[in-house]
Amino acid sequence: MVRMLRPLTRAVTYTRWLHIVVAIVWPSLWIFIQEAWWTQATAAVLLGLAGLLPVMRVVEAFQARLLLIGHRQDGESEEIVTTPSVTWADRGRTVVWLEARLCLGWTVAHLSLQLPLLAIDLLTTGLGLGPLADGFVSVEENRWWHAVLAPVPLLLFAVVVVWSGHFVTALAKRLLGPSPTERMAALEERTDQLLERTRIARELHDSIGHALTVAVVQAGAARAAGDPEFTDRALVAIEETGRAALEDLERVLGVLRESEKPVSSRPTLADADRLLESARTSGAKVDAEVTGPVDAVPGPVSREGYRILQEALTNVLRHAGGVPVRVRVDVTGETLVLAIRNPLTEPVPGPGRGSGLRGIRERAALLGGLARTGPDEGDWQVHVELPLS
Repeated sequence: MVRMLRPLTRAVTYTRWLHIVVAIVWPSLWIFIQEAWWTQATAAVLLGLAGLLPVMRVVEAFQARLLLIGHRQDGESEEIVTTPSVTWADRGRTVVWLEARLCLGWTVAHLSLQLPLLAIDLLTTGLGLGPLADGFVSVEENRWWHAVLAPVPLLLFAVVVVWSGHFVTALAKRLLGPSPTERMAALEERTDQLLERTRIARELHDSIGHALTVAVVQAGAARAAGDPEFTDRALVAIEETGRAALEDLERVLGVLRESEKPVSSRPTLADADRLLESARTSGAKVDAEVTGPVDAVPGPVSREGYRILQEALTNVLRHAGGVPVRVRVDVTGETLVLAIRNPLTEPVPGPGRGSGLRGIRERAALLGGLARTGPDEGDWQVHVELPLS
């Protein structure tokens, strides 16, 4: 029972009722001036013509958002767009909305007036006072059981108020909501935003994660070595890696501040020597082999290849430490091949674990390439093939 009465305690129930009834205010004033059937027909025609104006959807949508949905923050208001009609289909839906709102307004307003009048007549005739209200449904005879039926019209009135509000809200979402074209455009925009966020997250993970890994490994090695000369080299490596990470961080933050600013100055495979030298100063014995015209690799492929190589070396330093690492960068024909191998120093926790390996596979997939990661003949391998076209 309490659940059934709960809608009657919500303000939005009455603002929805108000939104329905307001639709017939100006036609009602017109009827008071000239009571004839053609006044209602003329009002319907004028509304249909007004609905063809693109701005009419904006006016109706703002009213619907304010009175039908209110200040809810669950995203329901986004189902009613507040932009002008663009296509004739949008204009047609606005016309249907105006005509439906007018018809619903007449019906709900009539019931909102007649049902309370009927309840009054039932109560007064039940008490033997005769009918006092001049309602659409007349109650002539005085019967005691009329008083028992008096609450029924009031309950019907509550049902009309609640369910007409639900109906007009659903109708507004259908007729004032985005068209299929607008939904597709919004979906594409949302997809672009998610892809951009994912790309920025990968950038931060690769650059900052690599810098922190190198710094931690270098600091630990310097403390364990107890050699002043080695400590100096380690501090220099930490400083250089930190500066590079700050540059990457500033670039990514610049993209976040200016959404329309293009991404530029990202490192490419031409800068791979910096990665290899950073790994060597961290204790890894890197044996690198670069073949083919690396400088001729297209920008997107070269940038993603750099990040893949960076993540692979970071994983080596994080999980294996100073072990021999074989790096092969091969540009042959229409394919870029990146192969990184190192001895396994600890058990493999499971296939495909870790965000780093997932990031490598995602980068390769976005470029239409293939990535294989996992143990191979006692080594851990990362083998990536990226198409150059």
